Amino acid sequence: MKIAITLLLVGGSIAFAAPVIAATAEAHTTYDAAKNSAAADYKIANARCDGMAGNAKDVCVAEAKAARIQIEANAKAVYKGTVSERSNARKDIANANYDVDKAKCENQGGNQKDVCIKQAKATMKAAKADATADKKVIDARTDARDDKQTANYKVAVEKCDTLSGASKNTCIDSAKTKYGQ
Repeated sequence: MKIAITLLLVGGSIAFAAPVIAATAEAHTTYDAAKNSAAADYKIANARCDGMAGNAKDVCVAEAKAARIQIEANAKAVYKGTVSERSNARKDIANANYDVDKAKCENQGGNQKDVCIKQAKATMKAAKADATADKKVIDARTDARDDKQTANYKVAVEKCDTLSGASKNTCIDSAKTKYGQ
């Protein structure tokens, strides 16, 4: 449980640092370090599972894999720095968590097991749907912002038409700078 909480904190801090890290020259090094750290943590966690048997071992291995996937997916999202990659990371994490939940369900029997697996699948689908929806919202807001900028630029250039010569050129240059055109 402590490992899961630590991984969530690391993943969250990586997600918030995404714009900063992705813009630096150290992004690739940070990404490689995160992957190597995830691999080392996975080996340690997997070794702890070797002393277990049955379903407890299956759950332990699934949790170790999920922790590795979470760190690697978040690191890749930060490295790439795109909305699509962040959405993909969230989906990969949802799949890994589903595998953990499914392993936990194997210890139950009958209807309880069926309900448990359906609940795990519903949780996974909800997480994936949220990731897709968030990506669409961000993309829509980006498109809307770009459309507003273009419309405001056109208005500013139209206002410059009343001027002439150097003052008109200055006005147009100012509009280009202000609206990123």
